[in-house]
Amino acid sequence: MDPLEELRRLCLAQPDVTERLSHGEPTWFVKGKKTFVMFADHHHDDRLAFWCAAPPGTQEELVAQDPACFFRPPYVGHRGWLGVYLDVEVDWAEVGELVADAYRTVRYGAP
Repeated sequence: MDPLEELRRLCLAQPDVTERLSHGEPTWFVKGKKTFVMFADHHHDDRLAFWCAAPPGTQEELVAQDPACFFRPPYVGHRGWLGVYLDVEVDWAEVGELVADAYRTVRYGAP
């Protein structure tokens, strides 16, 4: 499975989502304006990953629970965004939940 294609499928399954390049990487927007997921193809290091908006506390919880799969991304990590590695064994059901949470967080605001 191609991680970019699977991530793209999950992102575009959300309502009113568009994709375009931002900072040289595929990025998904709610209503063409607000970013909720950014692909990171070795963008700032040697890892394949994506960055996504996350509800408050999610980043800290998941990074502490499983730092081999999750990280605090540069530039947006201070805002609570979550980094998810795609060059490890990926639980795509969990990624789907994270993408849906990211979408809701950006579209409707943090719970």
